[in-house]
Amino acid sequence: MLDERSKSLLKTLVERYIADGQPVGSRTLSKASGLELSPATIRNVMADLEELGLIASPHTSAGRIPTPRGYRLFVDTMLTANPGLLGAEPIALDAHLQPDQPQRVITSAAQLLSNLSSFVGVVTAPRKPSVFHHIEFLRLGERRVLVIMVSPDGDVQNRVIFTAQDHNQGELAEASNRLNAQYAGLSLEAVREKLKTEVDALRGEIALLMNAAVQVGTEASAQEEQVIISGERNLLTVQDFSQDMNSLRRLFDLFEQKTQLMRLLDGSSRAEGVRIFIGGESQVVPYEELSIVSAPYEVDGQVVGTLGVIGPTRMAYDRMIQIVDITSRMVSNALSQK
Repeated sequence: MLDERSKSLLKTLVERYIADGQPVGSRTLSKASGLELSPATIRNVMADLEELGLIASPHTSAGRIPTPRGYRLFVDTMLTANPGLLGAEPIALDAHLQPDQPQRVITSAAQLLSNLSSFVGVVTAPRKPSVFHHIEFLRLGERRVLVIMVSPDGDVQNRVIFTAQDHNQGELAEASNRLNAQYAGLSLEAVREKLKTEVDALRGEIALLMNAAVQVGTEASAQEEQVIISGERNLLTVQDFSQDMNSLRRLFDLFEQKTQLMRLLDGSSRAEGVRIFIGGESQVVPYEELSIVSAPYEVDGQVVGTLGVIGPTRMAYDRMIQIVDITSRMVSNALSQK
């Protein structure tokens, strides 16, 4: 627990470091804090903050910088809302999001997040509900069956499966008709749950075929998920990264592969409101020098994706929170318009 004096000095130190990017010394802190404290007293408080792991001393300077733990305390307890922080920018943002073209909304949102933050904007594309609409089984040869699944919007997915016993086309047609009658219109998740309770009532081969069909649909849905990234080159101008080529390579590898980002943003979609990962807090993207501010967005009240800003731990969190929050609301509104 910190007393009010320590909190005030930590807040001032974080704000100065975010603004200037230079380690903060006791003399600077004394002037910026507005507290009538002697340099010796401030040095003692800074020593206490360093012992608590909230600030650290770079080797090349007598000043101090915040640690990820210090940033976390700052974000959780010291940020104050400033509704006018973005000025007229949200109006310009709203003008770019045209609801008649959902894919352009997503792409524009990533670009605008990047432009407003001067860092990297990321948006996961809306997840389409995986609905079981129509299925057919075609015999290819002995114990080889082609599963053909058609989605409500006409997309076709297929997969070859191997069955435990051979089936003639009449048996496969019977299985197709039964499954279409019982499960058409249900989500794949609902079908999967019904199969758990109804598998005993189904003939073994039909249960096997249905499980294969659900797997085909699930894999197709996973392949559709994508993340739109904009502004990676902005990181080349960030002082925190530009002096460390190894950090830059790791970050660009992250953007190239996208898998880790998808896992992180998928986790964020299950949280309400803005979520912040500072430094190595996320085991999915465990980079000490990186922070992520994200929020889910909705279509007609249902969460369908996530968007956010990726940048250095030394970022203006109050501004990033507002950028991400406002963008998520505007994307939700644009995509929900008919």
